[in-house]
Amino acid sequence: MKKPAEVVEAYFEAWRTQDERMLRETLAPEVNFVGVLGTADGADACVKGLVHGMWKLSPQVSVLHRFVDGAEVLTWFEIHPGGGAPLQVANWSHVEEGRITRIRVTFDPRSLLEKR
Repeated sequence: MKKPAEVVEAYFEAWRTQDERMLRETLAPEVNFVGVLGTADGADACVKGLVHGMWKLSPQVSVLHRFVDGAEVLTWFEIHPGGGAPLQVANWSHVEEGRITRIRVTFDPRSLLEKR
């Protein structure tokens, strides 16, 4: 079974390569996501939110650092929306039995909301 850091690394690799199958493999069926721009319950809703939301908003993602504390993995990364200035993002994932069961994301969305 993959370690929590490896699971979360695969999640971000799926984003970087836009591999929906790989993304789905990292998520538990009951995964719960809460972020600045929305929430999602279940793997299908999370995949839909990423594929049709964040991947379109920022196909480029750059992981800057990952902190691991047992099943808890915090990833500090940048998204690059619309080729603009990068936004700093924190993603806190909880991993059980080789799958992500909970994701919490926070960042300052003001630059994104101003474009709407």
